Amino acid sequence: MPKRILQGTVTGDKNEQTVSVSVQRAFQHPVLKKTIRKSKTYRAHDATNQFKIGDKVRIEECAPISKTKRWTVLAD
Repeated sequence: MPKRILQGTVTGDKNEQTVSVSVQRAFQHPVLKKTIRKSKTYRAHDATNQFKIGDKVRIEECAPISKTKRWTVLAD
């Protein structure tokens, strides 16, 4: 099965080798037909500590690295 890749914005970089990435998605409400935006925060592994708050990044699904980290940041 292919690994999922999401795009989002870094919202936290205080932890060593970890960034918090906020990913927004938009979908249409099934009854009201209104566009709804939801966001979810993922913790991603950043081995080199190169990403700072506000950076646009892509994250890829991976095997669990810690209790909360299941994503890695793709270096572009």
